[in-house]
Amino acid sequence: MNGNQPGPARDRNRNRFLAPAKIAVFDIAGPLAAYSLLRSAGLSAVSALVLSGAFPALGVVAGLIRRRRVDAIGVLVLAGIAVGAVLGLVSGDPRLVLVEGSVPTAVFGLLCLGSLSARRPLIYRFAAEFMGPDTPKGRHFESLWRYPGFRHTFRLFTVVWGIVYLAEAAARVIIVETTSTSTALTVSKVMPYVVGAALAAWMFAYGRRARREGERLAVASAAAELAVVAAG
Repeated sequence: MNGNQPGPARDRNRNRFLAPAKIAVFDIAGPLAAYSLLRSAGLSAVSALVLSGAFPALGVVAGLIRRRRVDAIGVLVLAGIAVGAVLGLVSGDPRLVLVEGSVPTAVFGLLCLGSLSARRPLIYRFAAEFMGPDTPKGRHFESLWRYPGFRHTFRLFTVVWGIVYLAEAAARVIIVETTSTSTALTVSKVMPYVVGAALAAWMFAYGRRARREGERLAVASAAAELAVVAAG
């Protein structure tokens, strides 16, 4: 036997490296560095913001191509970038470019809260999709919906996600309106990951407690997977 890692283990290790690298290049460092360089080159704040927005847009497109399916969140992000760019270029106001991040964030928060009236809430559907509905793990996860405590957990997750993302969207707008363009840009790039990390920590702790209660056997596993998504 050779010392190489099995294929699945190699893939997991590669994904652990690629995820933070993608965030650093496309979502945080790339846009901030591009904005600074473009402003230093004499471009207006609006032009620099619009061009630096190409980094997160490329990151979303690359993800869509890699997964080979339409990602509703990715489409919302692209739509927000496009709307912000058009409004900023037409009005000449950099604040309208910066608030684009609030659009998909607020829409997602509203979708979470709106899904509470559906048969199964949005965060449960996300968890089932991540686990794979046609896998043994996914089928077991699906079977746990019959437990009231399990249903309560995912309705609670959905409420918290909805409220947190709406609060984040509002905070972004306030920051854009009350700080400089460069400060607002920096905060808007970092804030989603701070919020995601807080959600991840809470969900993981709640999932562990739910697992100890015995009834919601898959909550900890689902919470851990959703926490990764929340953290970006």
